[in-house]
Amino acid sequence: MENGTEPDGEERPPGFQETTITEGAARIVFPNANEVFYNPVQEFNRDLTCAVITEFARIQLAAKGIQIKVPGEKDVQKVVVDLSEPKEDKAELKEGANLALEDQPRTAAVGEICEEGLRVLEGLAASGLRSIRFAREVPGLRSVVANDASARAVDLMRRNVQLNEVAHLVQPSQADARMLMYQHQKASERFDVIDLDPYGSPASFLDAAVQAVSEGGLLCVTCTDMAVLAGNSGETCYSKYGAMALKSRACHEMALRTVLHSLDLRANCYQRFVVPLLSISADFYVRVFVRVFTGQAKVKASASKQALVFQCVGCGAFHLQRLGKASAASGGRLKFSAACGPPVAPECEHCGQRHQLGGPMWAEPLHDLEFVGRVLEAVSANPGRFHTAERIRGVLSVITEELPDVPLYYTLDQLSSTIHCNTPSLLQLRSALLHAGFRVSLSHACKNAVKTDAPSSTLWDIMRCWEKECPVKRERLSESSPAFRILSVEPRLQANFTIRDDANPSSRQRGLKRFQANPEANWGPRPRARPGGKAAGETVEERRRLLQNKRKEPVEDPAERAAWLKTFPCKRFKEGTCQQGGQCCYSHSPPSPKATAEATPTDCPEAPSQNPAEPGAATGPGTE
Repeated sequence: MENGTEPDGEERPPGFQETTITEGAARIVFPNANEVFYNPVQEFNRDLTCAVITEFARIQLAAKGIQIKVPGEKDVQKVVVDLSEPKEDKAELKEGANLALEDQPRTAAVGEICEEGLRVLEGLAASGLRSIRFAREVPGLRSVVANDASARAVDLMRRNVQLNEVAHLVQPSQADARMLMYQHQKASERFDVIDLDPYGSPASFLDAAVQAVSEGGLLCVTCTDMAVLAGNSGETCYSKYGAMALKSRACHEMALRTVLHSLDLRANCYQRFVVPLLSISADFYVRVFVRVFTGQAKVKASASKQALVFQCVGCGAFHLQRLGKASAASGGRLKFSAACGPPVAPECEHCGQRHQLGGPMWAEPLHDLEFVGRVLEAVSANPGRFHTAERIRGVLSVITEELPDVPLYYTLDQLSSTIHCNTPSLLQLRSALLHAGFRVSLSHACKNAVKTDAPSSTLWDIMRCWEKECPVKRERLSESSPAFRILSVEPRLQANFTIRDDANPSSRQRGLKRFQANPEANWGPRPRARPGGKAAGETVEERRRLLQNKRKEPVEDPAERAAWLKTFPCKRFKEGTCQQGGQCCYSHSPPSPKATAEATPTDCPEAPSQNPAEPGAATGPGTE
C-alpha cells in the first residue's frame, strides 16, 4: 500500500489522504476516511469469485463456439501435438495447421469486449475493486455494471476505472441495487452474472436478484451476518431468511443451507429454482454460487429438497425431516406429496432430553462436484494467477472429499465433551466408522468435523467403546446428565479403532492449506462505511485500547480510578437528570467529537464512588 494524494482536478479538503492498493491485476485508490468500504481479508472471496466466473464463462461460451484465453494457462492443443506426433510428420503438420486456421474457434481474451459474452452486475460495488478485477482478469465479458447507492463511492469508482483503463468494459452506476435489478426483469435485459456482497445480510436484495439473472445465469451471494445465521437470534433469522437457525456445532453448514433455502424459496415465487455450484463457509462469512433456472415441473420438487432439523439439547444428536415427498409414478412421472413425521420421539432416545426444531433448510448437495473439479483443476494448473491460490486449492480439495448426500456433521470435541471423556484422534474415530461399514468425511466448514452416514446410535456406541478404553469417573456424573444416561447403556457395536489407510484424507496427507489461520491482527468484519467518515483504523484502535480489559483489570489506586472515570461523559447529565453535580464520578463537561466517538455513554451511579473497585466488579462504564 502507498499513501498519498493524486491531483485530478477535484478539490480535496485540508489533510485529505488516500490509499493506493494493488490486488490481483487491479490498482485502486480510496480515502483513508471510512467513506467507502474495503476489507483486505476478503481477497480470498474475490479471488475465488474470479476463478468461478472464469469457469462459468468457459462453459457458457464453449456452447457458442468461443474459447476463452486466460493469462498463464498453457495451450493444451499445442502441447498434445508436440508430444504425440513424430518428427517426420512435421511438414504435414504445418500444412494441416495452415488449413485448420480457418476452422479454429473464436477466442475471447482478458480486457476485450466479447459481443456474445457475459453481462455482469456487481450490485454493491463500493470502490469498484471487484468489478475492475473482473474486467482485468476474467475473459469473455461483454460488460460489467458496477453499481452503488453512494455518490461518493460512484465518484471513486469512476477514478479507479480510469486508473485501470477498463472504461470500455466497466460502467459505473449510481442506483438502488434492488431498483436496478427490478428494471432488468425482461428476459433480453437480464444479467448473466449477478454478484451481491453487501455489508451484513443480503436478504433485501434476493427477491430482485432471482428475477434479474438470466436463464441458467450465475448468482453469487455473500452473507456476513453470521451471528444471525449461526443461531444467536433465531427469530431474526426467520424474518430475513424464512428459517429458524439453531445453535449447533454444525452452525456454519446450517448457515449455508439456510441461505440456499431462502434463495430457492424466493425463486419459486417466479417459477424458478436454484442449482448450487459451490457453497463456501470461510472466515466470518458464507458465500454461495448458484445457477437459476425456470421450470414449473422442477419447482414442484423444491418442497422435497427442504428439511426441518430436530436437534437434541442434551447430546446434540440431530434428525432431518423432509418437508415434501417425491415418489415415482406410472409413466416415469414423479408424484409429490406431504412427508410423514416426525422422525423422533418427544424425548431423545440417547439422553432423554427434549428436541429443538430448526429450519427449513436446503437438504440437497451443496456443491456441483464436477464444476468444483473444473475450478480446482484450473487453479492448480495456473497457481500464479491468484494470491490466495494455495488456500483455494486446499478448500476446494476438502470440498471434493465431502460426502455430498449427508447434511450437517458432528465434531470430535462435541462427542467427547458430552460424555466427559478424552477426545479420540480424528483418524481413530474415522477408522472406527469405516470398520463399521459406514462412510465418513471431513467438512470444509470445520476442521474437527465428522460427516458420516452412520446413525447417531452408532456414533454413541463407538463413543461408549472409546470410554471403556479411557474410563470416566461415573460417581461424578449426575444421574440426570446426558453423559450418565448415554454411558449407562451397553454398546451393541464393538468398535475397532485400528488406524486404516483410507481414514486419512488425501488433502490432509498432502498438507494442503485447508483451514485458514488468522490473516492479520484484529481481522474480521470492518466498520460500515459512512459519508464523511473518520479514518476508521485510528478511531477503532483507540476505542479498543480504551475499552480493553475494563472489567478484568480494575484500577486499584482510587485517584487513578477517579481520573479514569472522568474520561467518560455522564449519560444522565446529557439528559439533564443527573442529581450528583460536582460529586458525580463521570464527566459533566461537553464532550469533544473525538471523545464522543471513543467513549461509551454511561449511566451515573446513585451515589459517588469513594472506595476502590472490588475484584470482579464492573469498573468501566456500561457492560459488554
